Amino acid sequence: MTGEQHGGEQQGAEQQGAERPEARLERAVRAAEQALIEFEIAVETFRVEVENFSRLHHQRLGPMYARLDELDALIAEARAARTGDPEDLRKAREARAMVLPMPGVEELFHHWVDSDGLSPEAAAMLTDRPVQPPKRVRVRDEVRKLYRELARKAHPDLARDEEERQRREEFITRVNAAYGRGDEALLRELSEEWARGPVPAAAELSESEELYARLDWLARRKELLTIVAQDLEESAIGAMLRMAPDDPDRLLDEVAEQLLAQVAEREEELAALTRQVQ
Repeated sequence: MTGEQHGGEQQGAEQQGAERPEARLERAVRAAEQALIEFEIAVETFRVEVENFSRLHHQRLGPMYARLDELDALIAEARAARTGDPEDLRKAREARAMVLPMPGVEELFHHWVDSDGLSPEAAAMLTDRPVQPPKRVRVRDEVRKLYRELARKAHPDLARDEEERQRREEFITRVNAAYGRGDEALLRELSEEWARGPVPAAAELSESEELYARLDWLARRKELLTIVAQDLEESAIGAMLRMAPDDPDRLLDEVAEQLLAQVAEREEELAALTRQVQ
């Protein structure tokens, strides 16, 4: 065999074993898909935590904020009655307007406050009398694990056609709702349902243009989720939750103590003004 023939055979072998140009791009698309799914799972997990903490925050501290607003209005009215000053009268009207009933106030404070003021439960919370603790959702590790497994399997970003995407989106909506309630039994049922469902057809090898378009869509989706995550983290509730992620109840206890101290100060100020008016 001549050197020329040997070189030709070696070159042919290298060409046969060479990777197709689209293969590397396809691996990049798969990696980007998985990364996006993990990011979406993290964002949704934090969103549920923020939502649950927000609910607990309103239930626990809402009555105290309402009481402070009421005391501020009473103090402003007492001061205006004592001085008769037009500016004090204006401030009193503004303070009272802050505590007038608003549409949906019952829903806002989950029935801690109604149109007549503080509910019995709310009033009890401002004293030493026992009160039924607010309902809370604590997502256990097993529930979180079930949710992550389902999200990875059924995520809409893995769809290869519009029909499959719609099926996955409807299913993930149910999964998110179950996770938000911490419903482990329902998540297990959904896991079994997905396992029984139709298996998506294997995707044919994509052309380079389609793979690049897919990467572009994944990048834009990541940008959108980054904005959502940033909004959650910068929200008042998100910031509070990040201060004590492992023990949010402790943070609520600290804020409650501060609010109770403010309530006591306002009540002393109101009592002093009332004595002056009399």
